[in-house]
Amino acid sequence: MKSASIILLTVGLTVASCSGVKNLTGANTAVPERFTAEAWPDTASIADMEWWRYYADSTLCNVIEKTLAHNRNFLKAGARVEELRQLYNMEKVNMLPTLSGIAGGDYETNRYRGGEEKTDPETDLKFTLGWEVNLWGAMSWARKESAATYRASVEDLRAMQMTLVAEAATAYFRLMALDNELAIVRQTLITREEALKQAKLRFEGGLTSETVYQQAKVEYASTASLVPNLERQISVVSNALTLLMGELPSDDLHRGTLFLNVQLPEELPVGVPSQLLERRPDVRAAEQRLASAMAGVGLNYANRFPSLKINLSAGWENDGLVKFFESPFTYVLGNIGGTIFDFGKKKRKYKAAIAAYDQARYAYEQSVLTAFTEVSDAITTYSKVHESTALKMELRDATGKYVRLATLQYRAGSLNYLDVLDAQRRYFEAQIGVSNALRDEYFALINLYKVLGGGWQTRTS
Repeated sequence: MKSASIILLTVGLTVASCSGVKNLTGANTAVPERFTAEAWPDTASIADMEWWRYYADSTLCNVIEKTLAHNRNFLKAGARVEELRQLYNMEKVNMLPTLSGIAGGDYETNRYRGGEEKTDPETDLKFTLGWEVNLWGAMSWARKESAATYRASVEDLRAMQMTLVAEAATAYFRLMALDNELAIVRQTLITREEALKQAKLRFEGGLTSETVYQQAKVEYASTASLVPNLERQISVVSNALTLLMGELPSDDLHRGTLFLNVQLPEELPVGVPSQLLERRPDVRAAEQRLASAMAGVGLNYANRFPSLKINLSAGWENDGLVKFFESPFTYVLGNIGGTIFDFGKKKRKYKAAIAAYDQARYAYEQSVLTAFTEVSDAITTYSKVHESTALKMELRDATGKYVRLATLQYRAGSLNYLDVLDAQRRYFEAQIGVSNALRDEYFALINLYKVLGGGWQTRTS
């Protein structure tokens, strides 16, 4: 009869512990059939590549490694993960009994109403075993909540690494593009200086008008004025990169060269949409926060019911040390405690937990929508930027030929010098355009890798 009662109680408690979350609305995570019309059909994805293989530039890999090793915000996030891991480990053992002990002694004297003085010495050594029964599953829900919170922090750390890798790569390519632009300006400045000297000689020799000479001075000055601003931008981007790397500003930041005739792939494997939710750590973090919020609902529901605590005390107690271990004692105490009337506080707390769950659900659904939108935008951006780069390379090559032909015709006397300056100006702008287009193409490539969920892998060797 007793065992049957225990079985019925266990079944009833199991049902009660589940009833707190059974009516919660599940998240809507509809997955599109494909990312976008420009997507390249392939089950593989560039995000499956480790970042140190994806970014083949050894100098860039060194920059990323320093960023992940020394970036203070990343290290802070890692410490937060460790904090939550320890809290989770604490919740795992909360369901186990606790053992405490005390050793003490006292010497009490009493004299009541002027009577004979009495002494009451006591020496004791006691141990207490305490255990809270997981009646309504409160401790189980607390453990699930802590576990989900910890796992969310792990995914947040991975998402942060994914972002840092992308930021470091973006700053690195921006710096190389600025180096290229400055090199183009300085090379153009040499050409402008030579043209200015020639214009001055021809003007002083009476071969050309002062207008041509002044126009040459304008072109030289306008080009020279670009140098200080580019040098400032290089310094700012360099400092931003060293800050990411957790280092002090440096004027000698080593980097590679952004070659202006590189052809990036026209098509890249992006995988299928169903893989994205598994690969993106920020989406997985939102999913874990949803699980934590669900556990919070279960915990607040279970806390509405009484708790059962059992204490077993045992040890030795005597009025002296003589034959102390011949005086054992045991004491067992069990109590059920709970709120009889609290004006609906726990009920409202339970409803607040449901509202918090709904917030987490909407946040998770939003993260899924954001992920697919970002991938769609990134695919389209890379495709169009790649197309633009090819067109700007054609423009650069055409303007280069235009400069050579205009110079030959000017020397033959069949073309005005202003037309030569116009050709040089267009060629200069086309060179800068190619550098910026190639930079933007690398930016688009980095962003595509990031939004597909690449970059959070840990390099172990």
